Amino acid sequence: PIPTEEHPLQPFLPPHARLLMLGSFPPQKKRWCMDFYYPNFINDMWRIMGYIFHGDRNWFVDERAKCFKKEMIVEFLLDKGIALYDTASAIRRLQDNASDKVLEVVTPTDLPRLLGQIPRCTAIVTTGQKATDTLREQLEVGEPKVGDYAEFVFEGRAMRLYRMPSSSRAYPLALDKKAAAYRIMYQDLQMLV
Repeated sequence: PIPTEEHPLQPFLPPHARLLMLGSFPPQKKRWCMDFYYPNFINDMWRIMGYIFHGDRNWFVDERAKCFKKEMIVEFLLDKGIALYDTASAIRRLQDNASDKVLEVVTPTDLPRLLGQIPRCTAIVTTGQKATDTLREQLEVGEPKVGDYAEFVFEGRAMRLYRMPSSSRAYPLALDKKAAAYRIMYQDLQMLV
């Protein structure tokens, strides 16, 4: 039988967070370069963030160590009010890789519980199709096109679900084009100041 993997990280939930970023599930530990979200060195999330917020795709990258600068990333997320977790808290990998296509969600994340811990959060962003599908099974919200958002109400809170391109290199879009989509979201949320 295929083993079930429990999520290896605690949700990163700054109490003042206004945006919750949700991927599907972390890659296997053998692909990690740091003990945090988007840990695979060939994933471009932290390059996208560096590019948008600092004009430098390598702002959060330690090129020599082939790793990301976790302390700088955490400081940045706390400063901007960005929370991180994933839409699955337990999965099975049907093949030995990090592709969402081979992830079977065993236990979806309890999103109402997560959102209850970040009362100022008014926007969620999913960073892939699996994450979007898993979230939509729990929250009543239409599916936005990639690069766009859908509005919904959660327990009286007006919210937006943004659907951004995957930061995985397997998603065939240049980094600057991915960053352009994310930039619009951060401008909308008035986080680019």
